[in-house]
Amino acid sequence: MDDKKKSDTLRRLKSVEGHVRGVEKMIEEGAYCIDVIGQIQAVQAALNKIKAHILDDHLHHCVITAVRGEDPNERERVLAEISDVFETATKV
Repeated sequence: MDDKKKSDTLRRLKSVEGHVRGVEKMIEEGAYCIDVIGQIQAVQAALNKIKAHILDDHLHHCVITAVRGEDPNERERVLAEISDVFETATKV
C-alpha cells in the first residue's frame, strides 16, 4: 500500500473510531434504539468501504504479482485467500 492510500485508510479508521465513540455515548445517554442502530449501520458502511479499498489494493498489487510470478503454488495460495475472503463475507 502506498503512503497516500495508507494515510487515507488510517484517516478513515480514525473517523470510524470517533463514530464508534459516538455510539457508545448514545448508549450511555439512553438514545432512541433506532437512532443507535442507524449510527451502527453508518459505522458498518464506513468499515465496508475501508475493506473494499484494502481489497482493491491487494488485488492490484499482491494478487497480480503472484499471478504473473513463476510459482504456481503462490498463485493458488493468493487465489484461495480471495476465495476465503468472499466466503467469510457471505456468512451471517
